[in-house]
Amino acid sequence: MSKEHIQDVVKKSLEKYFRDLGEQEPSNMYEMVISTVEKPLLEAVMSRAEGNQSHAAEMLGINRNTLRKKLQQHDLL
Repeated sequence: MSKEHIQDVVKKSLEKYFRDLGEQEPSNMYEMVISTVEKPLLEAVMSRAEGNQSHAAEMLGINRNTLRKKLQQHDLL
Protein backbone atom coordinates (compact mmCIF):
# COMPACT_ATOMS: atom_id res chain seq x y z
CA MET A 1 0.00 0.00 0.00
CA SER A 2 1.47 3.32 -1.03
CA LYS A 3 1.35 6.63 0.77
CA GLU A 4 -1.04 7.87 -1.92
CA HIS A 5 -3.39 4.96 -1.27
CA ILE A 6 -3.49 5.71 2.46
CA GLN A 7 -4.17 9.37 1.69
CA ASP A 8 -7.00 8.35 -0.64
CA VAL A 9 -8.57 6.13 2.04
CA VAL A 10 -8.41 8.97 4.58
CA LYS A 11 -9.86 11.46 2.10
CA LYS A 12 -12.76 9.14 1.23
CA SER A 13 -13.44 8.49 4.91
CA LEU A 14 -13.55 12.22 5.61
CA GLU A 15 -15.87 12.81 2.66
CA LYS A 16 -18.22 10.16 4.06
CA TYR A 17 -17.97 11.77 7.50
CA PHE A 18 -19.01 15.14 6.02
CA ARG A 19 -21.89 13.53 4.13
CA ASP A 20 -23.05 11.82 7.32
CA LEU A 21 -22.94 15.16 9.17
CA GLY A 22 -25.35 16.65 6.68
CA GLU A 23 -26.01 20.26 7.64
CA GLN A 24 -24.18 20.01 10.98
CA GLU A 25 -21.00 22.05 11.17
CA PRO A 26 -17.91 19.94 11.99
CA SER A 27 -15.73 20.99 14.90
CA ASN A 28 -12.39 19.96 16.36
CA MET A 29 -11.58 18.05 13.17
CA TYR A 30 -7.81 18.03 13.63
CA GLU A 31 -7.92 16.44 17.09
CA MET A 32 -10.59 13.96 15.97
CA VAL A 33 -8.55 12.74 12.98
CA ILE A 34 -5.25 12.59 14.86
CA SER A 35 -6.70 10.68 17.80
CA THR A 36 -8.58 8.32 15.46
CA VAL A 37 -5.50 7.51 13.39
CA GLU A 38 -2.86 7.59 16.11
CA LYS A 39 -3.94 4.56 18.16
CA PRO A 40 -4.09 2.05 15.27
CA LEU A 41 -0.82 3.51 13.97
CA LEU A 42 0.85 2.93 17.32
CA GLU A 43 -0.60 -0.57 17.58
CA ALA A 44 0.62 -1.52 14.10
CA VAL A 45 4.11 -0.08 14.59
CA MET A 46 4.53 -1.66 18.04
CA SER A 47 3.50 -5.00 16.56
CA ARG A 48 5.94 -4.58 13.68
CA ALA A 49 8.68 -3.63 16.17
CA GLU A 50 7.76 -6.66 18.28
CA GLY A 51 7.18 -4.42 21.30
CA ASN A 52 10.58 -2.74 21.09
CA GLN A 53 9.84 0.90 21.90
CA SER A 54 13.20 2.19 20.69
CA HIS A 55 12.74 0.51 17.32
CA ALA A 56 9.11 1.68 17.10
CA ALA A 57 10.12 5.27 17.91
CA GLU A 58 12.75 5.12 15.19
CA MET A 59 10.20 3.79 12.69
CA LEU A 60 7.82 6.63 13.61
CA GLY A 61 10.54 9.28 13.57
CA ILE A 62 9.78 10.41 17.12
CA ASN A 63 11.63 10.38 20.42
CA ARG A 64 11.23 7.23 22.53
CA ASN A 65 9.89 9.28 25.45
CA THR A 66 7.27 10.82 23.16
CA LEU A 67 6.27 7.34 22.00
CA ARG A 68 5.96 6.13 25.58
CA LYS A 69 3.75 9.13 26.44
CA LYS A 70 1.51 8.42 23.43
CA LEU A 71 1.29 4.72 24.31
CA GLN A 72 0.19 5.67 27.81
CA GLN A 73 -2.39 8.15 26.47
CA HIS A 74 -3.94 5.39 24.38
CA ASP A 75 -3.77 2.78 27.17
CA LEU A 76 -1.35 0.66 25.16
CA LEU A 77 1.10 0.06 28.01
